[in-house]
Amino acid sequence: MKKLTLRILHMVLAAAVLLGCTFSAPVPALAAGLDQMEVHFMDVGQGDATLVTCGGHAMLIDAGDDSKGTAIQNYLQKQKITKLDYLVLTHPDADHIGGAPVIITKFDIGKVFVSNFEKDNKTYQKLIQSLDDKRMKPLTPAVNSKYTLGTADITILAPGKTYDNPNDASIALLLKNGTRSFLFTGDAGEDAETDILETGIDISADVYKVGHHGSKYSTSKDFFEAVDPFYAVISCGEGNSYGHPHAETLNTLRTSGVMVYRTDEAGTIIASTDGKSISFNVPASESWKAGEPTGGSTTASTKSAAGTKAASSQTKKTAPAAASQKETTANAGQSTSPASSDQSAETTPKPQKETAPAVEEKPQESAPAATSELTYVLNVKTKKFHRPTCHSLPTTNRQDSSESRDSIISQGYEPCKKCNP
Repeated sequence: MKKLTLRILHMVLAAAVLLGCTFSAPVPALAAGLDQMEVHFMDVGQGDATLVTCGGHAMLIDAGDDSKGTAIQNYLQKQKITKLDYLVLTHPDADHIGGAPVIITKFDIGKVFVSNFEKDNKTYQKLIQSLDDKRMKPLTPAVNSKYTLGTADITILAPGKTYDNPNDASIALLLKNGTRSFLFTGDAGEDAETDILETGIDISADVYKVGHHGSKYSTSKDFFEAVDPFYAVISCGEGNSYGHPHAETLNTLRTSGVMVYRTDEAGTIIASTDGKSISFNVPASESWKAGEPTGGSTTASTKSAAGTKAASSQTKKTAPAAASQKETTANAGQSTSPASSDQSAETTPKPQKETAPAVEEKPQESAPAATSELTYVLNVKTKKFHRPTCHSLPTTNRQDSSESRDSIISQGYEPCKKCNP
């Protein structure tokens, strides 16, 4: 009866919107003893930056590239942020740490968490210098260590060991306020996801910040099933050259009935929770359009037309029935960021699983071209070999080879499972 009542209510609300009616819904009362928590998935183009606020406390997870530092600073100041309890830099890729020196310089920060992977480049050195200037020592939190942010709990999930690439060395964490939870994994790939599963920590979450901007090299089957999210947020740049999000990842989310929110389509996305329900400031995506790894940006008009075509080819979803434990409420009066339109959209519980048209698979994301003499890239430590275009190429313990596949295997090397050389 409850599911039927909610289904009818959502149909009535949808009809009211079509007729041009306006209405507002009361903001739900906070669960006893819990602070209101907001998670701002900021639109920083092809990168990551997420602000979390709870009970007057704040945490920033990643800081976009070096062109986004001032924009993130301005956004935080508009949210009345003067101090960050935590600055979490998941891994040292430029699109995650580039803007951090500005944030470190402009704000008081309690703790700075960094990956155990270091890079020898100007972006990373600039980060270290900014920390030195503030006499701050970053730390890599241990797996299963606990922290608090207001009434929210933070559990560190990774990294639990060292890796030969920065993505797998990403800090992963589970954020929970009341009965509602959010999962962040940086750019962790399949190997790191497997290691997280092996910790035995419960990683089920209501909201999954999709790993590696929606890359097919993250969100592996077993990992995704363990998370079992109702909602997924993808942070990626419009028309990015990597083809994010990939069709494989979108198909996984689509066929599992997950509602998806994308910064390349909606701008900054804000999820709010009182510890019992979750609401969003924008409607979920309906385009299911995969990225195109063209090496260049797609024009806005072309993307808009393609998105409209993709949406019109699908059957429009009716409001789903309520889940027994996890449901959301309408979000009234929710503040929006400068990067998103000032609108309030009702969000609904996780849809029932449905069979949906597959998202068209695009070519693999672009990678640096290999020289004509280079056949394979060897990792002399792990004894694996890769294609030169593999996105898990080692940055250390690397040896380039022009030998044949059989010859390399005869030396004790195994083919990479991702690029399957």
